[in-house]
Amino acid sequence: MIGARARLLAWLLALAALLGACTPAGRLDAVATGQPTAATFSAPSTPGAGATTPAPPASTTAPSPVPAPAPVPVPVPQPFALNLYREGDFVPQYTFDWCVAASIQMAHNLIDDTGGGTWSDRTQQNELWEMARARSSNSFNGANPFGWAQVLTEAGMGPYRVVSIADYRQALQTAARAIAVTGRPVGLVMWSGRHAWVMSGFESLGDPRQVPAVEVTGVRVLDPLYPYGSPQWGPSPAPNSLLTPEELATQFVVREPRRWSSDLPTGYLLVLPTAPA
Repeated sequence: MIGARARLLAWLLALAALLGACTPAGRLDAVATGQPTAATFSAPSTPGAGATTPAPPASTTAPSPVPAPAPVPVPVPQPFALNLYREGDFVPQYTFDWCVAASIQMAHNLIDDTGGGTWSDRTQQNELWEMARARSSNSFNGANPFGWAQVLTEAGMGPYRVVSIADYRQALQTAARAIAVTGRPVGLVMWSGRHAWVMSGFESLGDPRQVPAVEVTGVRVLDPLYPYGSPQWGPSPAPNSLLTPEELATQFVVREPRRWSSDLPTGYLLVLPTAPA
């Protein structure tokens, strides 16, 4: 019995030693720790399927700003002048009533550059006065701006029309633009509707055909009452005088509504040339 047990024990020890020699070391490590071995999950040495290449770091440099376009300089209006007057165009009124007729004669002289003769005859002035008076209404037996405009048109200098403008500087702009566009003078209704002058030219900052809100700095005028003037309104300027807007404003004022009836609103009255239809 004792010998049999000793032999069995020796056999079991030999079997255990044999089994221990057949078990891989790595396997034993895994079993012992419960964790995967480094050899089992090692990363491939080169990128391949399933591998992720690290993204390059984001740039921290801001993009260069796009330079703004250089501002376009606004052109400064240049001095501009236009004058229709020539020596001999002025005609005086032969009576204190015929200012409209004398203004019609001067308008003809300013417009006509064909050498057809100057309108200055006293008899003709009387005829023009009668024509203007016949085409006027509610004018206390005189000639009003509507008769003035109609005779200018019928005599071949038109078309002309009467306008009323509430703002003084806008009235000057309108008159200057009409002269520049048509090449014809403008009638100015002076003394609150009692007298007639002719605007034969102007000076301005900029060409009124190109600058809508042109600044008129001077006005060329012909007063048929020269050299007499008026005790109430002041002296008559010499023919072809250049008046400042402030000087003109002492005699060129809004039309007095009681002077004659019309549908025009109160304002500065112009006998205005217009382009042919």
